[in-house]
Amino acid sequence: MNFLPVGLPAFLSHFGLALLLVAIFSVVYIFITPYHELRLIRAGNHAAAASLAGALLGYIAALASAIANSVSLLDMLVWGVVALVVQLLAFLIVKLLLPTLLADIPENKIASGVFLGTVSLGLGLLNAACMTY
Repeated sequence: MNFLPVGLPAFLSHFGLALLLVAIFSVVYIFITPYHELRLIRAGNHAAAASLAGALLGYIAALASAIANSVSLLDMLVWGVVALVVQLLAFLIVKLLLPTLLADIPENKIASGVFLGTVSLGLGLLNAACMTY
């Protein structure tokens, strides 16, 4: 008798790739920002927490859609990379809209962090909806 679910290998491969993609996204996102989010968050910076949380949630929402709609691991990987690029563009768009953003986040200007997080989450949700096919 086999007590393991038939889909367990597919689950494990998709979940493992998803965790790897989230880790890659986190590293790339933190690398492109000129401030160190984790250090700021450890110091109690709410703006950094809001902006990073929104970026992560936006990416994970899009990645979840990619997982649900992919036909293979390679398909999921490609759409995961597309989602990563969209989230990085969200940061660049907000940076253009708020020229003081790069100073605002380290200075804990919460409005800027919430705005960046909200744009990131919003674009992630739009990205997720566009990945349904």
